[in-house]
Amino acid sequence: MGLKVKKAELEGIYVDINQLPAGNLPEIALTGRSNVGKSSLINKICNRKKLAKSSSTPGKTRTINYYLINDQWFMVDLPGYGYARVSREEKSRWKKMIEAYLSQREQLRGVIQLLDIRHEPGENDILMKDWLLHLQIPVLIVATKADKLSRGARMKNMAVIRKTLDLPDMPLVFSAHTGEGVEELKAALAELLSP
Repeated sequence: MGLKVKKAELEGIYVDINQLPAGNLPEIALTGRSNVGKSSLINKICNRKKLAKSSSTPGKTRTINYYLINDQWFMVDLPGYGYARVSREEKSRWKKMIEAYLSQREQLRGVIQLLDIRHEPGENDILMKDWLLHLQIPVLIVATKADKLSRGARMKNMAVIRKTLDLPDMPLVFSAHTGEGVEELKAALAELLSP
């Protein structure tokens, strides 16, 4: 039985790890390169068109954005990584913020790591996955933008993602455009959130 989202709201936007919400509500974080479709995924899962604002400028999410779902748990949108047009200091600040969040946040139940199905995973994707494994955080790999590829190309690219990231299973395929993978993703979220 997948998760039903009855209520979703932007709880807060944080630039400092020390300001994050107190309390014990479980959190599921989203990571991925800039422009991988995190906002679209949040909107699709919550069935709200403009809950998370996607930007035409990649790398715009420089904050940790908290979305309160059903008053019971948070979906946490972490800054996208790997965007070139940002100063080295800024990049290093984001990296520290993401690392501090992932390694210190006790409410974190799991991470959804997004990859664009059209591209081979990059160095940042590999580092992120290995680091989550090292921290023993449950991670679900989701290949986004599935509607942009034919079936044949999709199978080929999925195999590349699986091999590059050394995954036991194929990543979950998702399209915010067609809704493919939404139910599977909700089922996975329900599992991560179950005590």
